[in-house]
Amino acid sequence: MKLIHRITTFATLSTMLFALPALAADGKHVVGDHHKSKYGGVVQEVKEVQYELVAKSDSIAIFVEDHGKKVDSKGATAKVTLLTGKEKSEVMLLPAGENKLEAIGKFDVKSGTKVVSVVTLAGKSGVTARFVVP
Repeated sequence: MKLIHRITTFATLSTMLFALPALAADGKHVVGDHHKSKYGGVVQEVKEVQYELVAKSDSIAIFVEDHGKKVDSKGATAKVTLLTGKEKSEVMLLPAGENKLEAIGKFDVKSGTKVVSVVTLAGKSGVTARFVVP
């Protein structure tokens, strides 16, 4: 009985050990997966939909894709909350073509800024995606 237990334990540990190299440096995504930045931003996946945040001091945009296909932003909105240090600000993003929601203005965005977005696609419930600006 002890031998079976040891074999099972060894098999489980071996499987876990060999699975580790498949993880990316961030520990969340598998190397070679389709969650890479296409627009120079930070990508998060929520309910199998990819949201890419591109946050700059003069614009904030979110691009939406479902399994590599652009999701139409017509009729969509997004509310973005920026948390930079102790400062908090909210921004509304509106459709800006194809799969893009955007706001133009002056924004306090720098490395480490936390961003919480609620994206509401036409006819759907809002989806929350969280980002940290690199």
